[in-house]
Amino acid sequence: MICCLDLEGVLVPEIWIAVSERTKIPELRLTTRDIPDYDVLMKRRLGILKEHGIKLRDIQGVIASIRPLGGARAFLDRLRSKRQVIILSDTYYEFAMPLMKQLGYPALFCNELEVDRKGYIANYLLRQRSGKEKAVLALKKMGFKVFAAGDSYNDIAMLKAAHQGILFNPPPNIRKEHPEFQVAGNYEKLLRAFGI
Repeated sequence: MICCLDLEGVLVPEIWIAVSERTKIPELRLTTRDIPDYDVLMKRRLGILKEHGIKLRDIQGVIASIRPLGGARAFLDRLRSKRQVIILSDTYYEFAMPLMKQLGYPALFCNELEVDRKGYIANYLLRQRSGKEKAVLALKKMGFKVFAAGDSYNDIAMLKAAHQGILFNPPPNIRKEHPEFQVAGNYEKLLRAFGI
């Protein structure tokens, strides 16, 4: 069995909300909990960053202050002692690596950023559309039983593709729109849902 986890909202706080709080730009608070179309969301973010003169190093400075959610490292360590674990995230290696260090370097599948010569994020490079879902389908094709947990709109396809999908602390709108998924409100409940 393999457990696939979303990163932001499951193991660490939402990076863009932290950036919004530090920069005092409310529009950057929007996440895939609010806007289901990832392309629309990212194009909006990149435009805001450029407009306000915010470079990659500025965002990385905010990320350096982020700590995993309370209990996340202990949860992940316990889960990895019983199951194989892969973090499937729509974030970027340029954002996630300091957070991975704090989580004990779990396996991470995510995307990359393209940065221009002035240090601005010029583009985001998705490995493939619906990457979380496709990763789960590939694991299933290899004969793995896959459990998955996430909290946002961009996790729904992954949860549907898994043998068992679990919503972890989802906002009320997602919980209401997707009653087909079991909901875990804390790490102990998530471990039980994963059979641990």
